[in-house]
Amino acid sequence: MPNKAPTTVREIMSRDCYRVSATTSVNTLVEGLALHRLPGVPVVDQRDHLIGFISEQDVLGKVLESAYLNDEPPLVNELMRHEVLSVTPNKSITDLAQEMLGTKPKVFPVVEQERLVGIVTRRDVLMAILRMRRKH
Repeated sequence: MPNKAPTTVREIMSRDCYRVSATTSVNTLVEGLALHRLPGVPVVDQRDHLIGFISEQDVLGKVLESAYLNDEPPLVNELMRHEVLSVTPNKSITDLAQEMLGTKPKVFPVVEQERLVGIVTRRDVLMAILRMRRKH
């Protein structure tokens, strides 16, 4: 398989991905985003069902406000987006690349049978397309 260029999301997604719950503190979220070098992450319930998404952009204003007011930053559930673009593991990498053009998210949760099974980033897709080009 190493000689074959990847063609589906399953082949390039990160399976052991960082995720948070709705009750995660924004401080913990921000530390996790920095540690994992991600611009945003999926929000899941106790059964790993995708319930939202939260990004650095979603929290920046609130973190700034709470620092200014010397308040506790809010929890993820207060700032997360409930409308989430996700993909299946069987989606074609080139189809996903088309969807990622423009202002679409840089990170897509990968969902199978309603459960989060991984994430795929714009960088993952770019690297896969370069590998595809080298194999032709």
